[in-house]
Amino acid sequence: MVFRTIKEDMKVVFEQDPAARTYFEVMLTYSGVHAIWAHRLAHWLYNKNMKFFARFVSQFARFITGIEIHPGAKIGRRMFIDHGMGVVIGETCEIGDNVTIFQGVTLGGTGKEQGKRHPTIENNAMVATGAKVLGAITIGENSKIGGGSVVLKDVPANATVVGVPGQVVVQDGKKLKKDLDHHKMPDPVAETCNDLQEQIKELKAEVEFLKKGRMNNHDDSNI
Repeated sequence: MVFRTIKEDMKVVFEQDPAARTYFEVMLTYSGVHAIWAHRLAHWLYNKNMKFFARFVSQFARFITGIEIHPGAKIGRRMFIDHGMGVVIGETCEIGDNVTIFQGVTLGGTGKEQGKRHPTIENNAMVATGAKVLGAITIGENSKIGGGSVVLKDVPANATVVGVPGQVVVQDGKKLKKDLDHHKMPDPVAETCNDLQEQIKELKAEVEFLKKGRMNNHDDSNI
């Protein structure tokens, strides 16, 4: 069982990464594979209530690979972490089978709430570079999270999400937006700044109007 799992973990690298050449190379040099193997040991220790040793293993793996996976996280079969530096996976994360995660991804919480507080990533999902998936939300099967996106609510199956905050732009092969350009997604910060600029313009116009009124009144009093 253990050897079958190890072989699966390496085999998926060849399916996902065209740069992979030999099993020997993957076994010795792929940090994503090392992080997953270390997590399997840490998770076993965690379930045996040896939480200190579990955290020690996970933190040692973090030091070696740059990938932090909490021992309590549940990870399915054939997960592929590409490059991996900066990946953070929280304690109550649940990750299905055949999931792909790229570098800089955070699967985190949104506060100090207890219980389930991290995302659930269902089978065949992909989370691209730098994406942040936060809170006890679910990313549906076969869904894709675009690079740099910040996802704060559930994503249905077979969907593509991009932007900050993340918005579903494709579902079941049909576009829900005109395009996938990140810069055209809603930006609440920019919208607020634009509103403030408009208000400042209106206030300046009112001040100028009041100034002119005072000047006219002053000229009339001199006459």
